[in-house]
Amino acid sequence: MAKLVGSFAASHAPNIARSWDTFKDETREWLTTRYDELGKRVKALEPDVLVIHSNDHWINFFLENMPAFLIGVGDEHDGPPEPFMQPIFNGCTFPGHAGLGSHLLEYAMGADFDPAYSHRIKIDHGIGIPLWRMGFETLPPVVPVFLNLMEEPFPTPKRCLAWGHMIRDAIEAYPEDLRVVVLGTGGLSHSIGETTMGWIDEPFDKACMELFASAPDEKIASELSRMLKETGNGGAEVRSWSIAHGAAGGKGFEMIDYIPMPETLIGCGLAEWKFAA
Repeated sequence: MAKLVGSFAASHAPNIARSWDTFKDETREWLTTRYDELGKRVKALEPDVLVIHSNDHWINFFLENMPAFLIGVGDEHDGPPEPFMQPIFNGCTFPGHAGLGSHLLEYAMGADFDPAYSHRIKIDHGIGIPLWRMGFETLPPVVPVFLNLMEEPFPTPKRCLAWGHMIRDAIEAYPEDLRVVVLGTGGLSHSIGETTMGWIDEPFDKACMELFASAPDEKIASELSRMLKETGNGGAEVRSWSIAHGAAGGKGFEMIDYIPMPETLIGCGLAEWKFAA
């Protein structure tokens, strides 16, 4: 049977790729050391598959088709099409895992979720940036899972926590002997294309950390629903952290590090949920 051996979360600001060569030295150093640490922790778990949750950025979704959740079920996925990601991945493709992806889809449908699916999806910067900065020599197969956080209505924090719990149950019901790591990417606070563009809501970020560290699901869901109405639009991406939290059974949260980072326009954070696999 498959095992969930780790659950993690990390920011994915596009400026990490777009502006890498022009960052201040201390910004580049912080990002390098922290993402290296994330990569070290993930690689130490020797994952056979990565199940990565992110929000789409108008790459796969558009107004004529805006699913709440979408699972990539193919054996191969396309690399990021964004121009600022092209020099990093140079047109490469990403290995998928059709067996586990299809199993997650079927399990989700049986658990009263209704995700869409794709046999070949584009991996955008949301997944691409953390994978790049973690420094895999050989990338494990990836099952990408995308959320709609572009056009309301969005999946609620409560629904995302429940999705995370379901994902763990689904992984552990998969008959093949696989070591699986879940990663949620996005956040923390930021504001894009709004009058508050560039606002980093540090109190929001710290409140999220406190909730994941100690609160039950019900409080996390209610507090995030309230807080997300009062912060920048990019804070919606904390839903991917909620999924990682749910997959970890709602316990074991540990911040690897966090810093408000104006050069990336985000509250930049990385986290692990420590638990017995």
